[in-house]
Amino acid sequence: MAYPEEQGGSPGGFIRQNSGSSVSLDFEHHTEYRFVEQLEERYKCAFCHSVLHNPHQTGCGHRFCQHCILVLRESNAVPLCPVDKEVIKSHEDHLLQCLFQAVQCSNESCQQSVLRKDLKEHLSADCQFREEKCIYCKKEVVVINLQNHEENLCPEYPVPCPNKCSHVILRSEVDKHLAVCPEVEQDCPFKHYGCCVKGKRLNLKEHENSALRDHMLLVLEKNLKLEEQISDLHKSLEQKESKIQQLAETVKKFEKEFKQFTQLFGKNGNFLSNIQVLASHIDKSAWLEAQVRQLLQMANQQQNRLDLRPLVEVIDTVKEKITLLESNDQRLVVLEGETSRHDAHINIHKAQLNKNEERFKLLEGACYNGKLIWKVTDYAAKKREALDGHTVSIFSQPFYTSRCGYRLCARAYLNGDGSGKGTHLSLYFVVMRGEFDSLLQWPFRQRVTLMLLDQSGKKNHIVETFKADPNSSSFKRPDGEMNIASGCPRFVAHSVLENAKSTYIKDDTVFLKVTVDLTDLEEL
Repeated sequence: MAYPEEQGGSPGGFIRQNSGSSVSLDFEHHTEYRFVEQLEERYKCAFCHSVLHNPHQTGCGHRFCQHCILVLRESNAVPLCPVDKEVIKSHEDHLLQCLFQAVQCSNESCQQSVLRKDLKEHLSADCQFREEKCIYCKKEVVVINLQNHEENLCPEYPVPCPNKCSHVILRSEVDKHLAVCPEVEQDCPFKHYGCCVKGKRLNLKEHENSALRDHMLLVLEKNLKLEEQISDLHKSLEQKESKIQQLAETVKKFEKEFKQFTQLFGKNGNFLSNIQVLASHIDKSAWLEAQVRQLLQMANQQQNRLDLRPLVEVIDTVKEKITLLESNDQRLVVLEGETSRHDAHINIHKAQLNKNEERFKLLEGACYNGKLIWKVTDYAAKKREALDGHTVSIFSQPFYTSRCGYRLCARAYLNGDGSGKGTHLSLYFVVMRGEFDSLLQWPFRQRVTLMLLDQSGKKNHIVETFKADPNSSSFKRPDGEMNIASGCPRFVAHSVLENAKSTYIKDDTVFLKVTVDLTDLEEL
């Protein structure tokens, strides 16, 4: 990429030159002065060649006495610089981009005013309210709060263990460390078996080794108690089973007697006596049946844990669902085929719509006055694409110096290019092939101004200006679609552009401006 020359003055009209806060000496006009050392040419008037008196500088960069430049204006209808014959302009809104104009820092809490030429350096290196990345967690933090962030808030900041062990860990991993910290106090792992010892994790390891025999005795004692409980349960179950068997035999005995009484009831004519005997046996039978049901219920409660009927019902339900899903497979295959065909048609229409939309954007956004306002939306997503290497640069819509003039555009590297890669936004100016190139003068020679617009209304724009170098291949008549771009690889630092209080990004949108000086360009 071709780089622009550094501009010390302001393009366009002449301006009063001074040294800011330094002391300025006024020299009398038409008075000869003798200097201790030979006077440098930059302190001489380009017209009278004497020491500058009340100096002014033109847009082409040459300096004159106030008296001399007024003479040039009054004696010529169109005043020309005697050095390079460029037109001397006297009216321009110069202060909006004057590099020596005092502007207020765009960071919200900063009250400092600096010269516009020093604004970029102030925002990226000096301002106490700028944002910088924490070296530990990489989060953007205001510089004045950075120390407090690191010492009290940063999750990646190394801190000593709160239990004062020898480890230094990240603040976010303190809880994880405490789970293994040797200085943490905890109960002995054999507390469940009756050990009452409590101490630091490191000491508990020694306790486990030294008290191994005691712990085994506690475990053995606990197991013996459990075995006794299990044995008692088995005995109780056996007793219940024995009682059930006895009751079952009694029931059989009474059933046998009942049959005998039934036979007697058929032979004996004494109906009332037989009824009474029968009622007595029925009562006994009912009582026995109640006892049997109670014992069976108790036995079933012991076996409920082995009851697989609910599981079998769940399995049957799952099988039914699987069968239903399999029956729908064929229909799904047909629907997927139809969906794929519809998607293909939709994609074709989308591609055509996108193509038409791009064309309409180019037509709507074309300017023919040498000025481009480029609205870059979705900045964060486009920056990520540049960082990942998918789309490292983006182009603006074309703009023109006139209806039949030069065809131009801007090119931006959101993650930087060349010396600005990874740290700056790089901005370049591009000469493109146009329909009327054969009628235009080549090489392209105009002055170009690149700007990042301040969206706060304070007009603290970041400005870079350069004049096209006629010897550079960037400004010859294009052989292909466009020439090699020329501009600023370190146009604006990411730390200035992207901090939370930046006034250059609003709603994820950046505005870039390119202005071409149309002086001496003839309309076709």
